[in-house]
Amino acid sequence: MSLLVVGLSHRSAPVSLLERASLSADGQHKLLQDTVAAEPATEAAVLATCNRIELYADVDKFHAGVAELSQLLAQHSGVGLEELTPYLYVHYEDRAVHHLFSVACGLDSMVVGEGQILGQIKNALARAQDQHSAGRLLNDLFQQALRVGKRAHSETGIDRAGQSLVTFGLEQLSAGADVQAWARGKKALVIGAGSMSSLAAATLARVGVGEIVIANRTQDRAERLVQILTEGDDTDVLARAVPMDAVPLELTRADVAVSCTGATGLVLTAETVGAAVEGRTGTPVTVARAAGAERGAVRTDVRETPVPLVGAGADENCPLDLAAEPGFSLMGESAVAGMDAATLEQHGTWVDEGAALLERSRELGGGTVDRRESARAEADPETDAELITALAATVASAGRVPEHRRPEPVAVAPRPEPALFVLDLAMPRDVDAAAHRLAGVRLVDIESLAEASADAPMAADVDQVRRIVSDEVAAFGAALRAAHITPTVVALRTMAADVVSSEIARLEGRLPGLDDKHRAEITQTVRRVVDKLLHAPTVRVKQLAAEPGGAGYADALRTLFDLDSETVASVSRADRDSDDSEKHDDSEKHSKNRGPA
Repeated sequence: MSLLVVGLSHRSAPVSLLERASLSADGQHKLLQDTVAAEPATEAAVLATCNRIELYADVDKFHAGVAELSQLLAQHSGVGLEELTPYLYVHYEDRAVHHLFSVACGLDSMVVGEGQILGQIKNALARAQDQHSAGRLLNDLFQQALRVGKRAHSETGIDRAGQSLVTFGLEQLSAGADVQAWARGKKALVIGAGSMSSLAAATLARVGVGEIVIANRTQDRAERLVQILTEGDDTDVLARAVPMDAVPLELTRADVAVSCTGATGLVLTAETVGAAVEGRTGTPVTVARAAGAERGAVRTDVRETPVPLVGAGADENCPLDLAAEPGFSLMGESAVAGMDAATLEQHGTWVDEGAALLERSRELGGGTVDRRESARAEADPETDAELITALAATVASAGRVPEHRRPEPVAVAPRPEPALFVLDLAMPRDVDAAAHRLAGVRLVDIESLAEASADAPMAADVDQVRRIVSDEVAAFGAALRAAHITPTVVALRTMAADVVSSEIARLEGRLPGLDDKHRAEITQTVRRVVDKLLHAPTVRVKQLAAEPGGAGYADALRTLFDLDSETVASVSRADRDSDDSEKHDDSEKHSKNRGPA
């Protein structure tokens, strides 16, 4: 086995980078094609979800494989290799198997224990099979990963360790309130009709929303999802389908909006969201977009945004970013607490110049100055400079200026209760991150979900799942190593059968009058002798080969019995072709059973 995985996920990379590196369905197809066309790889599969992009391959050279797979990921994601490399992780052989099995069990998910990853692994395998990029190794690996994931969910309580991403997102929207009580009677808009959107719609129906509107670019898929929702026995939700151009209007009627499409651009701009809230509340809503902010450059969280300090504009020429520390005045002891000597001196120089500028401004009668700072300066314009000089004398012994009083409290603008709750589960994002700063909007997206899940408690069942993964990795490795020696054992038995046939032919030449009964008895006796002689060593060599480091036993067997390497290789090829034929037949059966897309 030479299994290699190169990838990045929410654990290794910021969401903004994952967003840029995300691959469309067509991009995944092209990545598979280019990977199997590359020299080090003979098989390939891509696992791409909203919070991970991983490329699996069977390679003949480790270092060349890592270099090639990393380059391919950078090329197809559009993120430069130098920028991508610090966030990539690499797993090889048993560690790669352990990684995929952990992913399948939900141990590596943003929400531990979620089961959606099993469907995504199944889709990754189906895609690789359709493109004939998955051979024996990746077929066996991904199918076993699906079995391990199902075992973990059936034998443990890993489901209790976390929920689906949708359920977790709704919990964040409800801000700790009971989700069913929070959702009861609300009107929901679901944008998209794919697997994640379908799960979101089903979850919303289950928790008790009163109405669900499905918007999708393909009207048939939206109507099919509506039919599924309305015909279900477990809910009595009202549902209807609308075209995508009806989204702005439906947004003004919705209490909750969930978006998860495959779009490469924004589906909901901050202006659209703001207009929807304004339509519901009648109060104008503005978007406080940072100057020059690009999509994804704005920090996205659901915390309150402090009101800027009064007079904060007076620090425009300060060489230090003091305004970034909320609650600190721009001049005075609390502003310089904790500074080292060099920084203190720099600040002191600025204060001296500021006092002189204030005096000139007063003389000229021009400009406006913050009233509080002006009063302080009029009382003693040199106070801050003298204070800094005195404090500087303590730096040599204390190291830094101590904090002698609490910072001034920061005035926080009260935010109104949300009129619109938005859950963005897309990667790249569907909803403009600037919507976080809109009054009357609570937005939860992949980035804020990652922050919220970082400190989520782990259930005790996680340890049991980890033991299952370890056992399954050992069993899978043993099976692969045993399979590696099988062609050698088959070649040995084939050689022994040829020897028996040759010797029986020689016997017939020496004893031409031998009747059929005696000939058959002699032939059977010779074959039994050969089988008994080969039984113990072949069984034992399979056992030894299944252990870690047992790959050398196949070479030893070939050397001891002088087996032709081409004969062994031909057995391997025949076995592989037989497996591929069976897999192709199974794939055709599955495609017929799937029906129209």
